[in-house]
Amino acid sequence: MNTPGFSFTQGATDGYARTGTLVTPHATVETPTFMPVGTQGSVKGITAEEVLSTDAGIVLGNTYHLWLRPGAEVVRALGGLHTFSRWPRAMLTDSGGFQVFSLSKLRTIDDDGVTFRSHLDGSLKRLTPEESIRVQAQLGADIAMAFDECPPGKADRDTIRKAMNRTTAWAKRCLAAPRGERQALFGIVQGGIHEDLRHEHLAAIAEMPFDGVALGGLSVGESVEDMHRTFDAIGHTMPAERPRYLMGVGTPRDLLVGSLAGIDMFDCVLPTRNGRNGQALTWNGRVNIKQMRNKFDTGPIDPKCTGLCCNGGGGVYSRGYLRHLYVSGEIVALRVLSLHNLHFLAELMRAMRAAIREGRAQAFVKDTLEQMRLGDQVGPVDEKGAKGDPRRK
Repeated sequence: MNTPGFSFTQGATDGYARTGTLVTPHATVETPTFMPVGTQGSVKGITAEEVLSTDAGIVLGNTYHLWLRPGAEVVRALGGLHTFSRWPRAMLTDSGGFQVFSLSKLRTIDDDGVTFRSHLDGSLKRLTPEESIRVQAQLGADIAMAFDECPPGKADRDTIRKAMNRTTAWAKRCLAAPRGERQALFGIVQGGIHEDLRHEHLAAIAEMPFDGVALGGLSVGESVEDMHRTFDAIGHTMPAERPRYLMGVGTPRDLLVGSLAGIDMFDCVLPTRNGRNGQALTWNGRVNIKQMRNKFDTGPIDPKCTGLCCNGGGGVYSRGYLRHLYVSGEIVALRVLSLHNLHFLAELMRAMRAAIREGRAQAFVKDTLEQMRLGDQVGPVDEKGAKGDPRRK
């Protein structure tokens, strides 16, 4: 596929890890990159200007939520999602497939599409591949995603194969559906944690004229070890000439291990969700701002961080001050921690790109993860960062 205004060029390589340049109508993005999630047309708790301060090149919008409220027609009438949300750089919208998975008690799936009850008012809704592409066209993001069926992480092989077959059939329908002008379209690979099924489905999706290829159906209940094993085996076999996207995965370890596997794009709500729960991501592991050890701490969240909240602004938000704000229920603590986490992941990806260019990617990942493990304040490492699925809003 040759979508006007969209291109991807591979840069330096180090093992399977690689850098790249993703060109969209609204921005040029260096990869590997982390993409903040703006579920409702906003990265939760953070203004567009603040997200820009982290140097994020691309953010996500959520098709399911924006379709239900305020409605795709409203977003289009107000200038499209870029104008509506005041985001000037690149944007990607998901297809709604993951939300359908998460609404398992409210929906039924057939070969044509999905019927479900709105989580807002209980009204009956119907989402098909054609409707997903129509909605995404009205939202107007630079990149749209094909509609897929996302099976649970611990589903049996028969269930996963059925989801693969449906996803393949729906991918063809998505490609045939009218979409937005200068809007790229990515296909999605399913297959659970079964490497043979992943390779089989990748072959089917990769032969279609998608602008990019994504791995879906991970971080949906399987173990972290199985997830990493799966994308480590599949990532580098995805088409080299197209961007490779790992959907809904975003702990620091996930990003680094995924980059080593050859993945270019990542997204997750983890940095803002964990910030709202009082957790900061740092080069020395996770900080639990609620802990008593921070009560008299005059230092920044992370001495190595160059973000506005630590050392890059007009002053330092001390750990002691942020702890006071958090335990007092002040909203600004949640915003500062969320903004810091977004900046940290952007900084982590910049460092990863530099390590790949300099041929030291493996050593950088090993040393960084060991440093984070030794300094982690949260206790035994929970790779999802907090209870619940990182891809939930």
